[in-house]
Amino acid sequence: MNNQLYGKLIFELSHEGRKGYSLPKNRFGDYTLPAALRRKDDAALPECDELTVVRHYTNLSNNNFGVDTGFYPLGSCTMKYNPKLNEEIAAMPQFQNLHPQQPAATAQGALAVVTLLERSLCALTGLAHFTFKPYAGAHGELTGLMVIDNYHRSRGDSQRRKVIIPDSAHGTNPASAAVCGLEIVEVRSTADGLVSLDDLQRLVSAEGPSIAAMMMTNPNTLGLFERQIPEIARLIHGCGALMYYDGANLNPMLGVCRPGDMGFDVMHVNLHKTFSTPHGGGGPGAGPVGVREGLQDFFPFVSPYHGNYAVLMRAYAYILSLGREHVKEVGPLATLNANYIKESLKDDYLLPVDGLCCHEFVFDGLKDKSTGVTTMDVAKRLLDYGYHAPTIYFPLLFHESLMVEPTENESLETLDGFISVMHCIADEARTSPDTVKSAPHLTPIGRVDDVLAAKHPVVTFCQMSKDEDENVNRK
Repeated sequence: MNNQLYGKLIFELSHEGRKGYSLPKNRFGDYTLPAALRRKDDAALPECDELTVVRHYTNLSNNNFGVDTGFYPLGSCTMKYNPKLNEEIAAMPQFQNLHPQQPAATAQGALAVVTLLERSLCALTGLAHFTFKPYAGAHGELTGLMVIDNYHRSRGDSQRRKVIIPDSAHGTNPASAAVCGLEIVEVRSTADGLVSLDDLQRLVSAEGPSIAAMMMTNPNTLGLFERQIPEIARLIHGCGALMYYDGANLNPMLGVCRPGDMGFDVMHVNLHKTFSTPHGGGGPGAGPVGVREGLQDFFPFVSPYHGNYAVLMRAYAYILSLGREHVKEVGPLATLNANYIKESLKDDYLLPVDGLCCHEFVFDGLKDKSTGVTTMDVAKRLLDYGYHAPTIYFPLLFHESLMVEPTENESLETLDGFISVMHCIADEARTSPDTVKSAPHLTPIGRVDDVLAAKHPVVTFCQMSKDEDENVNRK
């Protein structure tokens, strides 16, 4: 790589008078813009030749990590491979060139896809109706809670303002409930990582008439299947509240069991996770919300359109490509891969809750704490070996949480490679801890000062003197 280009901004590569493109001759004449719309000064745009621009952005793209470039074991995110067939379907001009406001009579094929996807999700989840308006998982959570709130208000039961949420829940659960104007009540987990039925009974006894719903993820954030769901559902329904299913961990359920059959009344599905559509970096996503029969009249108006339609297309293509027979293999294979990694690494990494997991599992850092090597250090060292780090320091139940989710797509060879590297890092922690603590060593940028970056982010370009540039680099 050309060191003169590497690590610089496009503005720093600019030279006055350089051109990368010539506009065609003006065929439209001259027009005067109103003074209020004209700039006082020329726009500060970089001036670069085409080759410099191509090399600059190609080099930047080579620094990106994605599921197409390597193993992405990001727990709770289900970063599975996105089949290129899905991309081809979504890019078809018959779908890509649709306009959301064109007459419905001219978009019947696209609307049929939405209907067919709804039928597929109903069959997979055991729920009766879906809305596709939410644009992401958290948007789906908010929409689902609004359904629950609307339901209670329709019965004049407006005092139900509390939502029970496990202490192991995703952070979006309490956030969504708060945005919906509801109050969060936390239920504790037992030593084996599951919801405490005793603590839940205490909460229901004390707060019953004020409880609107209970939000749950199953398998939970530790990758453990909540075995007492029927008892939990009976308690919640018995006090007049509803059960909400967070679909973030739906992947291992496919072909095994359905939330609707467990007693859940409302759920959202992360199509961009479970059904293999691209996500990360802020989007795009899709969080359709499903409800049991009788609750469909309480869907709120959260968008005039069917969400991110291209994501819906990709998800439906994925479902069709698997078919009724092979969709049943997703959950079991995801579970197999996760347990294979967990059992292979638990001699070097501390497993706080032993036993069979589902799609993901959580280590509490290295087993040998005397090395002083933290979960952050392990994550940084993985970058040197070409692997994206797992989710770290979440869930908050453990001090050094390291959450791994391999998904069902990864081959045995890929899993073995990751296992070997994790063992190698554990060995380095014992024999050469400073090597791990100072990682990464082979990436374009070393370990940054996270606190400084958070407190003093630099989000705009400004030309610095050589002394200023060296001072920032030292920091």
